[in-house]
Formats: sequence, C-alpha cells, structure tokens
Amino acid sequence: MSVAPKQPEHTTPAWPTPPSGGYTADDLDTLPDLPPHTELIDGSLVFVTPQSSFHFETILTLLNGLRRTVPDDLAVKGEMTIVINGQQRPEPDLIVLRAEALGGGEETQYDAADVVLAVEVVSPESKERDRETKPLKYAKAGIQHFWRVEKEKGKPVVYVFELEPATGVYVPTGIHRDRLKLSAPFDIDIALTLAR
Repeated sequence: MSVAPKQPEHTTPAWPTPPSGGYTADDLDTLPDLPPHTELIDGSLVFVTPQSSFHFETILTLLNGLRRTVPDDLAVKGEMTIVINGQQRPEPDLIVLRAEALGGGEETQYDAADVVLAVEVVSPESKERDRETKPLKYAKAGIQHFWRVEKEKGKPVVYVFELEPATGVYVPTGIHRDRLKLSAPFDIDIALTLAR
C-alpha cells in the first residue's frame, strides 16, 4: 500500500485589512511588515514594483546633480515620504526641501509645506499616479515645483512644472533632453547622461 505524497499547503499573504475610513499617514510608521517604499494615497496603501536600472540611474543622476548645486538653505533627499494630509503620504523619487526641516537623521517623513520640489521618475506601473494623481496632490499641497521624468529612446526627458499662484495648478515651463539647465527653484545644470 502506497501513501499519497503530501500536497503543499497553499497560503495567501496576510494583507493588512484597512480600517474604516482608510489608513492614516501615521499608520505607515506602525504597520508591521510593509514592503519598502509603501505609499499612502487617498487612505490606501500603494506597493511599488521593483525599480528598473533606468529608474535607478535616473534618480542617481538627478540626485547627484541637485546635491552639487543646491544652496545651503535647502537639502535633497531620495525616496522619502511627504505628509500632505492625514490620508496622503506619497513618496516622490526625489525632493528638495528646506534644510531647517531636517531632523537628527531618524525622520521617516517630511511635511509637504517644507518641500520646494518633488520629482517623479515614471515607471510603467506608475504612469497614471505620476502623471495625474500625484501632481494634483503636490499642487494642492502648495509644492512650488514639480518634475516628471519619462523615458524616451532609452534616455531621460524632464518635464518641468511650476505652481501658478492664481489657479493653484502646475503649468509647464519646459521639456529638457540631454541637459537640464534651470534658474528655479535655484540655479541647476545637470547633464542627463546615465551611467552604463
């Protein structure tokens, strides 16, 4: 008499169950076992897919260029969440913020009121969030400058926007290929050449 092999048990992940009314910005610091770079959009958790080499190299190029040119009263941070309100805590790929907002290095978030520039590098899975959802939320929070970076023929293209004070929406101020040279929010000159 033979014994049938034991079938493996199929388990499903223990996804967090959202509370009535959705999660809050503070929940991101207390929920156990969240994947890295989890965002909060409209009270819902958003998990990001692993980043591509293009995404990583673009962020690194912009981060190094911004850090090289940023004035002393501002600071550059990568992949840190910003609190817009109780149900909005997105994570831009890069931010430039007032240096006075920096803490002792233990902070997990920054207040949107301290952010001068938010940068999103668009990924295939985040196109709608990076092109529509997040820019609207950043503008509503009063973040003066927004850059959206897209991939075109394997190279980054930076779409630059500035908040129009009368309407409270972003208006395009330029499209940059090969070189990003700006005078706002400070003097910036970055070659858009990615490492290989």
